[in-house]
Amino acid sequence: MAKNDLIGGSLWEQYSAKVSERMNNPRHRGEISEAEAAALGARLVVADWGAESCGDAVRLYWAVDPRSDRILAAKFKSFGCGTAIASSDVMAELSVGKTVDEAMKITNIQVEEALRDDAGTPAIPPQKMHCSVMAYDVIKKAASIYKGVDMASLAEEDIVCECARVSLRTIQDVIRINDLKTVEEITQYTKAGAFCKSCIRPGGHEQRRHYLVDILRDTRAAMDKEKLTLQADVGDFASMNLIRKHRAIEKTLDEKVRPMLAADGGSLEVVDIRESQGTVSVYIRYLGACRGCISSTKGTLQFIDGLLRRELSDTIRVITL
Repeated sequence: MAKNDLIGGSLWEQYSAKVSERMNNPRHRGEISEAEAAALGARLVVADWGAESCGDAVRLYWAVDPRSDRILAAKFKSFGCGTAIASSDVMAELSVGKTVDEAMKITNIQVEEALRDDAGTPAIPPQKMHCSVMAYDVIKKAASIYKGVDMASLAEEDIVCECARVSLRTIQDVIRINDLKTVEEITQYTKAGAFCKSCIRPGGHEQRRHYLVDILRDTRAAMDKEKLTLQADVGDFASMNLIRKHRAIEKTLDEKVRPMLAADGGSLEVVDIRESQGTVSVYIRYLGACRGCISSTKGTLQFIDGLLRRELSDTIRVITL
């Protein structure tokens, strides 16, 4: 197939060689019959999904071992553009050998990255990222059929950026943790808004429930309000006695650190607070999943130290035990 048979003009240069190869010679296109699944000792799952924005559709076939929930074989049929074919082919390939729960963790970003010729160059133009999203969604559909539940019950997150599958909570957390002030910074940290850009602000090719500009504005406003409230509650940190300083530190950790750690199964405790030569040393010990985590002595520690300095006093330093 000639290049211009697929894409006109310079857009062709935005597609990787792997995308072209998968468009023309998909490795997993086809179907799995009931007899073929039975021969593998597997249960056949057939799921359909379509993208309203472009009219493309995909049908996914899984042969799943009911004893281990492991996907023994996967095939697909795609009704749409070449990018949808390439994305569906990689999606099927990535799911083979995984359990259904593991397959549900495959993201459209992983699909797109698997189609890259080199790690630093996107495989497809930003406006075609929705094709890899369709591959992500059909996995969710197949999983819901296998589990016998409604697909909506598997959707635990409020997705803001469909292209990068970035949730509202993730964006809010990243803004808070890294003190982000621009949409460009959000994109840098999360990839939200890096592709079709319809989630950045109203007026894009798809109407969205949430936009990055609004999330940034509202989260920054909430941060400013919380800071003012905290300052009113704790007063001048330097003038407090050690007991009041301890309470102010615990309050900040309760509100802005422990919930974040708890989401990953961890926590922390304040073991001691010591004052010496104008420095307030806060000694902490990580608990649960945070114990032994490499981030606990690097990124997480820097975040906690920076937060307490910013919210209470720049005389604070945090030390792990």
